[in-house]
Parts: sequence; C-alpha cells; structure tokens
Amino acid sequence: MADKIRDVILESGIPVKPVYGPEDLSGIDPAQDIGKPGEFPFTRGIHPLMYRQRPFTMRQYAGFGMPHETNQRFKFLIENGQNALNVAFDLPTQMGLDSSDPLAEGEVGRVGMAVDTLADMEVAFAGIPIDQISVSLTINAVAAPIMAMYFVVAEKQGVPLNQVRGTAQNDILKEYIGRGAWIFPVEPAVRLIGDTIEFCARNAPKYYPVSVCGYHIRESGANPVQEIAYAYAIAKEYIRRGLGRGLGIDEFAGQISFNLDIYGNFFEQIAKFRAARRLWARIMKDEFGAQNPSTMMMKMIAGGGGGGLTIEQPENNIVRGAYYALISALSGTQTMALCSYDEAYTIPTEKAALISLRTMQILIEEMGIADTVDPLGGSYYVESLTSEFEKRISAEIQRVDDEWGGIVEAVSGGIVQGEVARQAYRFEKGIQDGSIPKVGVNRFRMEEEQRDVALHPYDPKQAEESIRRTAEVIAARDAGTVESALQKVRDAAANGHNTMPALIEAVRAYATIGEITKTLKEVFGEYAEQVKL
Repeated sequence: MADKIRDVILESGIPVKPVYGPEDLSGIDPAQDIGKPGEFPFTRGIHPLMYRQRPFTMRQYAGFGMPHETNQRFKFLIENGQNALNVAFDLPTQMGLDSSDPLAEGEVGRVGMAVDTLADMEVAFAGIPIDQISVSLTINAVAAPIMAMYFVVAEKQGVPLNQVRGTAQNDILKEYIGRGAWIFPVEPAVRLIGDTIEFCARNAPKYYPVSVCGYHIRESGANPVQEIAYAYAIAKEYIRRGLGRGLGIDEFAGQISFNLDIYGNFFEQIAKFRAARRLWARIMKDEFGAQNPSTMMMKMIAGGGGGGLTIEQPENNIVRGAYYALISALSGTQTMALCSYDEAYTIPTEKAALISLRTMQILIEEMGIADTVDPLGGSYYVESLTSEFEKRISAEIQRVDDEWGGIVEAVSGGIVQGEVARQAYRFEKGIQDGSIPKVGVNRFRMEEEQRDVALHPYDPKQAEESIRRTAEVIAARDAGTVESALQKVRDAAANGHNTMPALIEAVRAYATIGEITKTLKEVFGEYAEQVKL
C-alpha cells in the first residue's frame, strides 16, 4: 500500500499542492502581474538590477547600556563591514521616562541605550559620520522628540536638515496591537505622526519619518496575511494624515517604509513579500493616485524574526538565521537586519552579532545571491502563491475597513488586538501539541540538554551613571530657556500646531525626555488599553 500523501496547509491558511504547473498560472497576466524588475507593479523588485548593482544594506539592531557603550558597538559593527545602523533604546526611553523616574528602576540600559537628553545622543553618535551612515531609530511613542534630538545632532555635525538621511520607526498603531509601548491615547498619538510626516516632507525630504512595522504585529501572533494587511491598513491611515496636512501624495508617501518579519515556511515568506510589493504599488496608484514610480515602491527592511528563534538548542538559530537571510534576499529586500542566534534569551554578544553580519556578507560574497534579479520569478509555485497572497491580504484589508470601521477605530476598540491574540493562541497551541513542528522544541528534543548560553549582564550602576549624567546636564543648562521651550511644546500640542519645531527647540535646550513627555501628557492624557476577545 502506498504511503498516504500528507496534507500541507501554510500558516496563512493556504493549502499547498504536491505539484504546480502552467495551469496554476491561468489567472495571472505575466505583463500586468509579474512584469520586469524596477517597473510597475514591482513584483520582481523595485530596482531594475537590484543587488547586481547595489547589494542590500546590512543594518543590525544594536544598542544597550550607556551611550558610550552603544557608540562602541556601533563602531565595532561599522569596522566589520556594516553599512548602516539600527538603534535600540531602553524601555524607560521608549516610555518617555528619565532614568531617575521610579518607574524606570531596574530597566535603565537593559534592553537598549538609555537616552535622557540630547547630550546622550551626542555621545552615542560621536565619531559616527551620519552624513555617510544611514541610521534607523527604533522608537515609537516618543519618536518625535527622539527624531528632534537626531536632527540637532546632525546639525551639530554640520549636516543640513535637508540632507539628513535615515528612518524612524515611529509606528504607534502597531504598539497598541503588539508591543504595548504606548503613552498617549490613539488619536493624539497618530496626530504626532502626522506632525513628523509633514515636518520631514517640508524640511527633511531625504528622511523617512515612518517605518510601518508589520514585524511586531507578526511577532505578537499574527499570521503572514494579517501581518501585511494590518501594516498596510496602518500605512494607509498615516498617508491620509499626510494628505490632510495639504501634502501631495508624491511629496511624502515615498518616504514611508516597512519593517517586516521573516520566520516560518520558506516559500510562504518569499511569496508574502512579492505579493506585498505588488499590492502596495496598486494601492498607491489606484487608491491614492500616485504618479511618481518611487511613491509606488514598497521599500522594506526584512530580516530574521526573533519569534522564530528558540532557547532550546540555541545553535540551531544560526542555521535558522541563514535561511531567514536567504529568504530576505530572495524576497527583494532593500535592507536586512538579521536576528542573532542568542536573541531568544539575551542582548546579543559581539560574537553573535558578528556571526549574523558575516551570514549576510557570505550571501553576497560567496553564494551568488546578488548575481541575478528575482531568481524565483516565473516559478509555477511561487507565482501561484504570490497571487493567492495578494487576494487574501486585500480581503483582510477590506475587512478592516468595512467590518471594523477602519484601523484607528479597530485599534482604539481593541478589535485588532483580539484578532492577533486569538491567532497567537492557535499558534502556541500548535507548538505545544506538535501540529506545528519546531526542531529542538517538539521535534528532536534532547531532554538532558545542557544549555550553554552567555547572558548579557545587567549592571545597576548604569542607572546611577545615567542619573548622574542627566543631573549634570540639568545643572548646566539655562532653566528659563528650558521652561520657555516646554511652554512652546505645550502650546503647539494644545492649539493643533505642528509640534516638531517646538520639540527641536526643547531638545536643543537640553530638556529631558521625561519633561517633554510630561508636557505632552498634560495636553493629550494617557491611553487605557482595550482588547476585545
């Protein structure tokens, strides 16, 4: 008796056939749906020659402890061939708390760099040529004041604002869905993003003010279809805010990028990105009337997701990371950020970070990944899967708009959070019962395994140092100038004016992140979480 053919259903709910052929492309128009690289709808990549002309940017996530320690890690990565930076901030900074705040106790410098004032950012980027190195700031609720600090650092380095390059994550709606690092109620929080979009469009046109993060939505439990659908619903809302400021679609929307996740089925992930790129081009052209091809290009950073890594048999994560990097390259990413093998349990060591960097470099230098564009293009399976993904993502976006009243309403009422929570439960249940295989976890376990892991040490003295540094800054600054600047922030927030000019003035006066956040709270209030299950 022949063995029974096993059923395969991807995490996205798409069934996989044993064999694909020409009949699976019957509904696909090669010219309209696949096209050429660098041409609408950009299924095969946003540039004609892709990596043959310019390999993907390597941007490892880095930052911990005090600013001088982060500065040292930045320089280590640059010296070893990294050509961009991705900055991690500690939890107090993300929540708008100074290091001296009682709520910051035990967290100062733990999961990222502690930043209280402009002085900290000056130390972090000392000797870093930010006119040559593109910097991504992974910050959300307080993205506006942190961006202001970065702009002033650039100014002090002699880089004109209209020449500053880089990206701020600055995606607050995904914080309500996923990470939970929110401060203000939804509407004023989104209003601040509108401020940054408008300010950059008019003053810093080379800067990307928002990187919409499907990544964290996926890491919170969403399946790959939901990851893209919710990210696009969020991006469309931010674009509407920009249009509401009187900006033309081609003035700013091309400076909105995406941070997307990779873990799971190899071909599912590749098809997800190809479909996402095609769908975004169509959304921008058909829904928003974009004319500039650059506006229609879905620009992304995509790397290995921490959600795919395991503390069990952690060296397996090196292999997983290599596959994630391969997926990212075959998907046509512009920037790659690869999780290090020890990120399942600690801040990466220099050794782990270097292995991830070398993994990306090996892909380019040894594996031939940069030799030709979209080598999987035309595959019966990949093209069929790409089209199915596009249909399902579109349907989920329509659900957000038609059934849930749009993404802001859906997030404010906890609807999306509930949907992601249910999916996370289903996934975790699958891991526990073995229906979703995970090597080293529910397959090929080693019960007597001894885990040889190096944990990143946390030094409580870091908080003391940060508090001392900030106290010195406060003692040296002009108190009247600070108070005047904070009053301008308060007035701008209360009167509906763009807050960025006032924030820049405040950080230039060395107002602390805690003082700025407190000022904004006085006007906006604070968010109370809602989740509908």
